[in-house]
Amino acid sequence: MRTEHALCVGDAADSGLADGSVDLVVTSPPYPMIEMWDDLFSARDEGVARALTAGDGDAAFESMHEQLDAVWDEVERVLAPGGIACVNVGDATRSLDGSFRQYPNHARILTALAERGLVPLPDAIWRKPTNRLTKFMGSGTLPPNAYVTLEHEYVLIVRKGDSRSFPPGDEMRYESAFFWEERNRWFSDLWDFTGTDQHLDSGARERSAAFPVELPLRLIRMYSVYGDTVFDPFTGTGTTTLAAMLAGRNSVGYDLDADLIRAFEDRIEDIEARSREEVERRLDAHRAFVADRDDRPAYDAEHYDFPVVTKQEREIRLYTVSSVTKSQSDEDRVFTVEHDPLDAPTETDVESTPVNSTPDAVSEDGQATD
Repeated sequence: MRTEHALCVGDAADSGLADGSVDLVVTSPPYPMIEMWDDLFSARDEGVARALTAGDGDAAFESMHEQLDAVWDEVERVLAPGGIACVNVGDATRSLDGSFRQYPNHARILTALAERGLVPLPDAIWRKPTNRLTKFMGSGTLPPNAYVTLEHEYVLIVRKGDSRSFPPGDEMRYESAFFWEERNRWFSDLWDFTGTDQHLDSGARERSAAFPVELPLRLIRMYSVYGDTVFDPFTGTGTTTLAAMLAGRNSVGYDLDADLIRAFEDRIEDIEARSREEVERRLDAHRAFVADRDDRPAYDAEHYDFPVVTKQEREIRLYTVSSVTKSQSDEDRVFTVEHDPLDAPTETDVESTPVNSTPDAVSEDGQATD
């Protein structure tokens, strides 16, 4: 299997992608009213800076979201019918002009997506607790003026139109299946895993605001199949691109910061080994799940030496990254990734091999000889 991955420097509101060419969007935009993004929003609209200076939080909040709205227009345009968009976003808390309040970014974005005809689906809450000493805001241990600490973000999920359809028995869809126990964990509405290192050594800002690879990797496996195209209009350090490579999907990412696009190559230096470790982890986790059950699952996997719980899992097949090649045009980067299936002998294969048999002789060119 081969996938293509493009990282582009530019404004995703004018991506140039064809209508309906994207199967899945996985992204996390700059969060309005979080101070680290003030300069970005203000540079694109002087009204943001004026509103912040005047202490008018509502005006600043709306002006920032109007900039994001242009990207949501593009998301709706490039999504294929039945395609899904997943947007990770957190609300903001801030004091302006001596007044402290919360700004509901998730509600504003969900409204904007729905206004563009995208259908809201059940979302997930990503909880990422912190032990920072500054987590307790307000009056400390004295009532009533202390504030709840925001230790969660939202993963908003919307679809373009009705559910996506596939030909009966579509091979790529069935190979893309996830395990029963993964389904039960991934499709819970509460996700609990830690964030990732935010430090940047170069670029226009000191913090990346990146999410951990587990988040886009999970979403890509949940809402796309092998060979689909994933779009991230706010690609940042390229975590969605990395996840798409690991998951065997094509991807396109856009970001305004050329330094972040250039730095992505450092993230894939060990992707072959990382990919194999991730696949083996999933296989080992399923074997442990089977071993812990009181009863043996009823179906046998076609490509592996273990049973599975449902018929839909029988053709599941996991792929590893075998090679990555790069080309570039100006500041953009394009990567071609080769994927190989990591299969294991099935019980039938083992039973049919004589115990004392020896392997065929192999010539120097790798061909079996008589």
